Amino acid sequence: MSYLVLARKFRPKTFSEMVGQEHVVQALENALTSQRLHHAYLFTGTRGVGKTTVSRILAKSLNCQGPDGQGGITATPCGVCDACKAIDAGRFVDYTELDAASNRGVDEVQSLLEQAVYKPVQGRFKVFMIDEVHMLTNTAFNAMLKTLEEPPEYLKFVLATTDPQKVPVTVLSRCLQFNLRPMAPETILEHLTGVLQTEQVPAESQALRLLARAARGSMRDALSLTDQAIAFGNGNLVEAGVRQMLGSVDRGHVFKLIEALAQGDGKTVVDTSEALRRDGMSAASTLEEMTAVLQAMAVLQAVPSRAPPNEASDPDAADTARLAALMPMDETQLLYSLCLHGRGELGLAPDEYAALTMVLLRLLAFKPSGSAEKKTLIHAEAPVAPPPATLQVPKTPESPPASEPLPSRSAPPGQRLAVVDAPSRQRQEKSAGAPADGPRDATKVVAIPMRVQPPPSARDTPRAAEASAPSAAIEPSEEGDFWHATVTQMVVAEAITALARELALQSQLIARDVDQWVLRVERESLNQVSSREKVQAALAALGHGVTLAIEIGVVLDSPARRNKLAAEIRQNAAEDAIRNDPEVQALMRDFDAKIVPGTLRPA
Repeated sequence: MSYLVLARKFRPKTFSEMVGQEHVVQALENALTSQRLHHAYLFTGTRGVGKTTVSRILAKSLNCQGPDGQGGITATPCGVCDACKAIDAGRFVDYTELDAASNRGVDEVQSLLEQAVYKPVQGRFKVFMIDEVHMLTNTAFNAMLKTLEEPPEYLKFVLATTDPQKVPVTVLSRCLQFNLRPMAPETILEHLTGVLQTEQVPAESQALRLLARAARGSMRDALSLTDQAIAFGNGNLVEAGVRQMLGSVDRGHVFKLIEALAQGDGKTVVDTSEALRRDGMSAASTLEEMTAVLQAMAVLQAVPSRAPPNEASDPDAADTARLAALMPMDETQLLYSLCLHGRGELGLAPDEYAALTMVLLRLLAFKPSGSAEKKTLIHAEAPVAPPPATLQVPKTPESPPASEPLPSRSAPPGQRLAVVDAPSRQRQEKSAGAPADGPRDATKVVAIPMRVQPPPSARDTPRAAEASAPSAAIEPSEEGDFWHATVTQMVVAEAITALARELALQSQLIARDVDQWVLRVERESLNQVSSREKVQAALAALGHGVTLAIEIGVVLDSPARRNKLAAEIRQNAAEDAIRNDPEVQALMRDFDAKIVPGTLRPA
């Protein structure tokens, strides 16, 4: 006796045997029970979800005669009468299946419709089932419209398609449409477990889980892959064998890659990628597995109270939870997006593993550098700097006669700063000889002279509106020189990146105190807490342990403006050198040559 594949052997024979399509089964069972039958049904869905199976069960329900031959329309066909057996065997004369993929012309459709004028020969209803109906030509669709709208009372149409968008609206409006959904991996896993128990084939749960994920929502694909796995494992389904057959990447490699990315370990990332290359694992499968793990991590990070799966249902739950606590939420989302879009880049690169390595290293390029900028865990609260205390500065020859509190964002640009917080007061008291635990005398507090950016003079006021122009002149100042040198040092050392770097480059240093500096920016979007903390950490690494205060206002002197002005000066010098060159002038004079604008670049 020839072997019958699992997909055919375990094809459902009744609605109760259908899995994963309860919404369709319930509607059809209620319609059959109440005898409210439509004349045309359209079943849509991806491959292997049960469109043809539902059509055959519906045909049996309409024509079932019961075990005693006295039955009528029922939602539970008996499966033992002549009509049920004939439909299961594919030889029922009143049930016709037409494959529109190979019979898509008007002649085939007209030949089918010619049979509609004859009453059923053996059953109660004629049932015309047209599979892949979207493949029919427009002429064929038009030929069947009238019969589809008003068929004889004994005729039922059942249409099936994987692409309902290609079915004309005139056909859709004449049918009851049921969308068969792709099946969840858990549903497929449960069904495969029952099938293999019936077949008495030993199988590991993790091997069946791999097959359920590889089926991508199709029960037929799952059963076909199970057949292949049984042959591959010689009657045994073990995880290693199924993984080798599918070319799936071991989750251990995926966890190792994600952990290395979370810790900024580029060497481990490259070594693991090379190991996957040597083992011949699919780069696309690697990114797919990483995407699945990152999605589970993101759910745990967003909903910490969500009960994680136990080890029996998901052996990877513990590792997923550990990585969810290790990687910050924003990096998880970024890596998920990189992996998702990286799959489209595999075919563009000369080597898919070179593309895989670049996708993984791309996250490291966006990670903050330095341990001082390491993000906290997802449940930690961002530290909020306490509001600084204000202190009046006594008159000294080195400082201005008076000072105001720390300027707010709406304060005028020239307002001064005088801030000495509790730690600085303690240091000053110790330096003045005050006892550590004795009463503090406010008269002994000595303010530190401040370095304040001088306000623009009256003659600069008309030019303030032009300060945003690229070629606006910059008047050098000690504060501007110091801030430009400091920012340049941080940028060259890659201590600040992305938004933190933009904040430093686009800001103007207004005032410096012992413990606090004031920066001014023009755009509110640059004033982010995370960016400010990263700049503070980079300054601390350079020996400037200060707190930054940000105000919004007109910026006249920033590192970015200085860099742009320097670039313009170099560009103008290069253009002048070319224009004043005697040989270039001779070419322009003798041959009417011209210098193409925008082609000159300083060396």
